[in-house]
Amino acid sequence: MIPANGFASLCCMSVPSKLNILKHCRHILEDRIQVARQAMLQAQESANQEDKSSAGDKYETSRAMGQLARDMNARQLQEALQSLKDLDKLEMGTSPIIIPGSLVLAENTWYMLATAIGKTEVDGLSITILSPASPLAKQLLGKTTGKSFLFRDKSVKIDKIL
Repeated sequence: MIPANGFASLCCMSVPSKLNILKHCRHILEDRIQVARQAMLQAQESANQEDKSSAGDKYETSRAMGQLARDMNARQLQEALQSLKDLDKLEMGTSPIIIPGSLVLAENTWYMLATAIGKTEVDGLSITILSPASPLAKQLLGKTTGKSFLFRDKSVKIDKIL
């Protein structure tokens, strides 16, 4: 449980707007997209530059490894692009129940159900950005203020939903 004075100071601290949090998420996803595109191109160039005059098996192995690296980066690129699309579809209004797009305070920890980013800092506040499809988010969805959910075998109470 949160000590009374800890909760009071947490409630009074400035919470970033959902818009700022989404901008932060968008920036992270755009960086992921750029990195994945660059890595995909580099893997393809590397595979294409293998000298065919080298031993046949070595050449084929190098090309196959380059193709695998390219495919992995292509999957990461597609996931980041899909996450960006999902982010654009989020409902940004307020709701008394937790839905995708909700910002939730639960025992001194902020969560936002948006996309799979993990723990990050926005405007000086630590927030865990969860995909609505994640196991933890599935426990939160549909809950209201005052309800509890299990996290790491502990009951955690929902204090606030924005």
